[in-house]
Amino acid sequence: MENKEIVKLNGVYKRFPSGKTEFTALSHIDLSFAGGEFAGLVGPSGSGKTTLLNIIGSLDVPTEGTADVLGKRVNDLSHKEAALLRNYGIGFIFQTYNLLPVYDVYDNVEFALLLQKMSPNERKRQVMEALDWVGLTDKVHSRPAALSGGECQRVAIARAMVKRPRLVLADEPSANLDSKNSHRIVQTMKQLNRDLGTTFIFSTHDEKVMQYLDRIIYLKDGEVERDVVV
Repeated sequence: MENKEIVKLNGVYKRFPSGKTEFTALSHIDLSFAGGEFAGLVGPSGSGKTTLLNIIGSLDVPTEGTADVLGKRVNDLSHKEAALLRNYGIGFIFQTYNLLPVYDVYDNVEFALLLQKMSPNERKRQVMEALDWVGLTDKVHSRPAALSGGECQRVAIARAMVKRPRLVLADEPSANLDSKNSHRIVQTMKQLNRDLGTTFIFSTHDEKVMQYLDRIIYLKDGEVERDVVV
């Protein structure tokens, strides 16, 4: 494990307008994550998991408090600076895959590299390596419609990992998968965590995912209820 702190949340609140009042989605969140962790934000729907993940991913900013991610204070980033942080340092995996249906597997994974200054040969090398990590080199020319749900999620993992990010955020990655594929997906991510030292932070309420986590942060009504190292 890298041990160096790569995410630090200090006194984070997040409020959203709700009619004439405000809805408080997160309250006084104090959390930090070291490099190489395999951790999860766990709680029922509405507990604040996705809101917190969005702040860590620089997709949103705190209403109060500070969020420091990979050496950058998310509160102070311009839209362009936040996009650069995501493009180079953070990979995202969602429950809906978000694959481009008109492109094949290779193009979907390569898409994550197109904004980086990289030669076509280097892009190809990294794409094929990422597809090898998830066991899909034989599907390189297939389109998403020809893949199973589990295969689509493995493409999404390859797309997130092809940039070699230090941090990967996975929002309910097993929600649309059966039990067998859920285990395979999380085992693949666990192996990448071990082999590459990539930090993974999940948002989940899936017991199948939770059994692989090294740290579980239980959220309830926007607050940290428990923080348990397994």
